Amino acid sequence: MSRFRIALAGCGRISKNHFDAIAKIEDLELVGVCDTVEARAKEAAERYDVPWFTSWHKLLETVPCELAAICTPSGLHPQHGVMAARAVKHVICEKPMAISLTTADELVQAADDAGVHLFVVKQNRLNPPIQLLKRALDKGRFGRLYMANTTVRWTRPQEYYDQAPWRGTWEFDGGAFMNQASHYVDLIQWLVGPVESVMARTATLARRIETEDSGIAILKFRNGALGAIEVTMLTYPRNLEGSITILGETGSVKIGGTAVNRVETWQFADYDDDDKVIEQVNYTPPNVYGNGHEQYYRNVLAVLRGEAQPDTDGRAGRKSLELILGIYESAKTGREVPLPLRAKV
Repeated sequence: MSRFRIALAGCGRISKNHFDAIAKIEDLELVGVCDTVEARAKEAAERYDVPWFTSWHKLLETVPCELAAICTPSGLHPQHGVMAARAVKHVICEKPMAISLTTADELVQAADDAGVHLFVVKQNRLNPPIQLLKRALDKGRFGRLYMANTTVRWTRPQEYYDQAPWRGTWEFDGGAFMNQASHYVDLIQWLVGPVESVMARTATLARRIETEDSGIAILKFRNGALGAIEVTMLTYPRNLEGSITILGETGSVKIGGTAVNRVETWQFADYDDDDKVIEQVNYTPPNVYGNGHEQYYRNVLAVLRGEAQPDTDGRAGRKSLELILGIYESAKTGREVPLPLRAKV
């Protein structure tokens, strides 16, 4: 096929990035939207001139499509993804793909059984500065890796959590690590490599929510490097930083900005032609989500046409979920937690 039809579940905060990306790609056609909040579904339907539903099952039965985008609350991603896979739709799932390994595995299995693709959106991997950093790592420019750090210093006021009853709950959302920082947890293990063990502390310091609004994790990677993840949603008065820093034997790089969108440090012992394009890859994103959704959807199209491999499939999405759950287990028990985890976590 050259053109693909897509239906979307969940017309809340993140859906705009999906709608905008779909609209920019000629060979994608939005054909239906669904939200349990009728007014939200109707508003999206009127804006994009498509039918609306409050039942995802009804939409999947009624509207012919090849792709299903899941933008519902995190705890519902597996349920809605499984429904789409069983209806033989390729699934595009927002992060995190689930909030437990058991339900993540159920989603992966449902896609395998139906013979459909499962894509998990990790659009920050596609940011130009991050792509440049990945290339430097793949070329071995750092030599031995010593340290890695990712920092998410954002703000989410109480009003943000009060906008929807599922936000900040363990059942449907998870906390700052699971929700806001999940892309950064994904980046550090994607770039540096598998994590051997994690120790963590989390706290709910200011927001009236079940889950954490701040936390710190210390990582030991299998390659011997050490790492740290610092996350807070309490930065005053606005989002300050979304960054990743990697230090090695022959290289030091920091990608910063509010959403890993700017090269702040780029130093290597030996020259490479990539060193000439630093300024060209810097950009100013419209928000902390960046511009990566469009590129992610273009990869989805290329995969469906047999021209590429998925940037992040279900099994890749599971890896970052496992690390987040390891962070939570360590914070709960006060102990160092080895990875991989047991599936029951």
